[in-house]
Amino acid sequence: MRRIMKRSKTQFIVFFYLLCGFYSMGQTLTDAIFSIPDTARSFSIESFYYIVIANHPVARQTNLLTDVAKQEIRLARGNFDPKIEVQYLTKNFNDTEYYQVFNGSLALPTLLPFDPKIGVERNEGQYLNPERFISNQFNYKQFYAGISLPLGRGLITDERRIALKQAELFKDLTEAEQVKQLNYLLLNAAKDYWHWYNAYYNFRLLNRGVEVANEIFQRTKINAELGEAAPIDTIQAKITLQQRLIEQQEALLDFQNTGIVLSTYLWDSLGNPLALTPALVPVLKRDLLVLSTGELEELTEQARKNHPELQKLAITLLRLENERKLAAEFLKPRLDLNYSLLNQPFDPEWNTNVNLSENYKFGVDFSFPVLLRKERSKLALTRLKISGTQYERNLAERQVVNEINTTHNALVNTAAIMNNQASMVSNYERILQAELLNFENGESDLFKINIQQEKLIQAQTKLVKLMADYEKQKAMLYWAAGVRNLGAL
Repeated sequence: MRRIMKRSKTQFIVFFYLLCGFYSMGQTLTDAIFSIPDTARSFSIESFYYIVIANHPVARQTNLLTDVAKQEIRLARGNFDPKIEVQYLTKNFNDTEYYQVFNGSLALPTLLPFDPKIGVERNEGQYLNPERFISNQFNYKQFYAGISLPLGRGLITDERRIALKQAELFKDLTEAEQVKQLNYLLLNAAKDYWHWYNAYYNFRLLNRGVEVANEIFQRTKINAELGEAAPIDTIQAKITLQQRLIEQQEALLDFQNTGIVLSTYLWDSLGNPLALTPALVPVLKRDLLVLSTGELEELTEQARKNHPELQKLAITLLRLENERKLAAEFLKPRLDLNYSLLNQPFDPEWNTNVNLSENYKFGVDFSFPVLLRKERSKLALTRLKISGTQYERNLAERQVVNEINTTHNALVNTAAIMNNQASMVSNYERILQAELLNFENGESDLFKINIQQEKLIQAQTKLVKLMADYEKQKAMLYWAAGVRNLGAL
């Protein structure tokens, strides 16, 4: 009987060495938790990012902003399209042709202040307005070419040129908005990925805890039947097993739900949602991000220049400045000169002598509001908007810099805590190993082993959470700096 009891006790110790140690192979229990099973396939954060950027509806939606900006520029450039104008008027009454008027022209708007225009007229009839009279020597035709030149309002800039500049700035604005939306999408995706990571390895850790608790319970029952252990030890072992099972179920629920949440980011190229298969498991390259003081200052300076939120505000200031220039232009009087050279008789090869001072039409258009209340108010409102946007940008820049600094401080602090936690896990494993040796020598009991095992599981769980939190803070640092990763700087 003593041989049987001794053999049972020895089997119990051997099992504990195999399950909790791997010390002979230089591998700890914590290392075994992070070893990917042969039946699983790793799903890294880089692969996850690639799928999100390529196929996620929000990412595809942001790509539409580029097309919208192109159409806005195209729309603004439409104001400078050549324009063909044709007018034909005729009147016949009581078999009498009162008049027949034809005027065809081609207007050529330009980015310069003046707009050239060329055309041809053909007018005839018994009751034709004398202003429209053309000699019948060349079939009542007359060629003309002229320009319209603003000397007051519109000389420096006008609505058409401002609209084109605004459309080009809108393109830059949409690009900054696209980066902002993608960065925010990747930030949320990273948080959910590392939540899934924490849930997966916590579940594996508690699975191992259930295996250990169950084996202890079974061995304790055998030892109690052989008289080597007290019956109360069996109850204690069963309580521990029940506690592990409860924790396992909670971890399983968390793992399942985080997987469902992560699946919302997975889409194929055809826009169909994808499910996260059980064979995929998260992985982590355990590298610490360490930024020197100089690198942190460089990152901050890059954020000041390239952060999408700051870029949007800077572009908004440029758009407001264009609005201010246009509003200031309306304070000037309108003074437009119109000159058209007339060539008659009509000669398509222009062989006749051209005299700019003899055959022409000339006109002046002048207007000026007396009080300028509308124009001055528009200019004042635009200036107020500029001041408000400048204040907003200064505040946003301060917030971006502070966000980078606080996130980096949290990153450094978490790294230090994580290192200490890893060392603590290693020490708990040593204590558990020592407790097992004491148990083998009759100097310990099951209660002490359970306590050390519980402390080890708690320490390992906290380590896994710290590792996930550290990666989340890295993603937060990328987002705070306005980049997808620090390698993109």
